[in-house]
Amino acid sequence: MKIEEACIECIINQSVRVADAIHASASLSNELTSTVKEMSKSFSSDETPPEVASVVYEKMAKIAHKTDLYDEVKELSTKKALSFVPFLKEKLQNSKDKFLIATKMAVAGNVIDLAAAVRFDLEEELDKVFDTHFADNDIDLLQEKLQNAKKVLIIGDNVGEHIFDYLFIETLKELYPDIKYSYMVRGNPIINDVTLKEAKEAGFEKICEVVDSGVNTPGFVYNRANAYSQKLFDNADLVISKGMGNYECMYPSHRKDICFLLKVKCGVVASSLNKEVGDIICKII
Repeated sequence: MKIEEACIECIINQSVRVADAIHASASLSNELTSTVKEMSKSFSSDETPPEVASVVYEKMAKIAHKTDLYDEVKELSTKKALSFVPFLKEKLQNSKDKFLIATKMAVAGNVIDLAAAVRFDLEEELDKVFDTHFADNDIDLLQEKLQNAKKVLIIGDNVGEHIFDYLFIETLKELYPDIKYSYMVRGNPIINDVTLKEAKEAGFEKICEVVDSGVNTPGFVYNRANAYSQKLFDNADLVISKGMGNYECMYPSHRKDICFLLKVKCGVVASSLNKEVGDIICKII
């Protein structure tokens, strides 16, 4: 997906959220916003929103003298997500359809998105997601693909959400134990996306291969990935992509059998999918 006018306004607004997250002074806050506004004048229409955002966030990090702009917020998101684990495990244990519950659970976690134009409450989403139907519903096809797969790549999205991804992969391993699973993360801190640091802290290496994609974008950009990640992406029987940033970067893609799991949180993505903001998506291309 190429950047649209609405994306530019969204990226400018993100500078305000960054200022709030780092408790910036008035002068620093003004500098961040004015810098991003100036940068927006030369955004390339040939790039995806995450590619544009990567440059913007790198610039904001330099101005703020921080390596990870959202380090404090990511810690809080992880703690909040972990507080729901007992409830989610009980939900899985008592379910007659573990796969459907685990998949919806993974999508519910996708609301933890600090770059989204529309914000959703995690607790509220968990209250209703299990009774919500997928607006794009390829859940049966996803199960069919898994039954025939030997290698599955899950591309993570946000911190906090990764805790739900952990439970999702645990369930996949229980239901499809013969598959080799890989979990791919970002190459460096960008917005609140999951990196190797958070994946290791959550213990992903106990349940699957963990891969640093090498990308500096809030979404998997194939041409920016390291050689191993490109090979993994190309050779997996199935790719499960989490979140809007990955969708924006991978739709369209040179490969087939990508399952997009996400919550629609902006009008641009809603238009691309021909759905509504707030819909949950399980779509295979």
